[in-house]
Amino acid sequence: MSLFDRFSLHGRRLFITGGSRGLGREMALAIAEAGADIILTGRDGDSLDETASSIRGLGREVTAIRADIGDPGECEEACRKALADHGPIDILINNVGGRLVNVPVEDQTLEDWQRILDLNLTSAFLCTKLIGGEMVRRGQGGRVINTASISGFIANRGIGGRSYETSKAALIHFTKATAADWAPHGVTVNAICPGGFFTGPNQRWARENPEVIDRFLEAIPMGKFGEPEDLGPLAVYLASDASRYMTGATLVIDGGYTLW
Repeated sequence: MSLFDRFSLHGRRLFITGGSRGLGREMALAIAEAGADIILTGRDGDSLDETASSIRGLGREVTAIRADIGDPGECEEACRKALADHGPIDILINNVGGRLVNVPVEDQTLEDWQRILDLNLTSAFLCTKLIGGEMVRRGQGGRVINTASISGFIANRGIGGRSYETSKAALIHFTKATAADWAPHGVTVNAICPGGFFTGPNQRWARENPEVIDRFLEAIPMGKFGEPEDLGPLAVYLASDASRYMTGATLVIDGGYTLW
């Protein structure tokens, strides 16, 4: 097998949460370009349709499942539907997530706390349990990729909603623990930890709290935010045979932000 053949994903199928916009969209497109068929989930029908159309333009099969993956019931239903109608699934990307709130710990409600943990952490657990668990039972290996964050290592300055940092830190350790359990089965579990990428949520933060974004940008040694498409090659690597001996890793892609 040649070097570039090890990156090929022909004959494989991806299930990705939050795959219609932002970082998820770019990872889905990259993995489709590498040859895989795609199952997208998301809440917004228009963006799902648009991303699905772009994937078909690459010559790949694509299925869009409209669901709120942050709702445990809808998340489980989407996973079971994907497995029943489009299995087997070879690659899982737990990408959906967000901060959503900007409130200090002393003012955050239990309801909001649980909502953010369900979005960032419980969704990853359920998808990993159901879709990743089927990879284990099938006995032919597989790939699980969790979109964590550098916020799992640091506390962001000038912003509230610490449920985000907490859930991302937990997702990093869930990655490591599950990787240890599933390594004998040939199912690798790794995490991508993005830093500052100017996606829709960060564009909203820039409008509402420009000083937070400006302060963040000043702390990036490379002096700029990442482009969403920068995650595509890394996702392809982790999804492919090129990374077959890597598991339990947390790969930081942040322009050097966490170096200081």
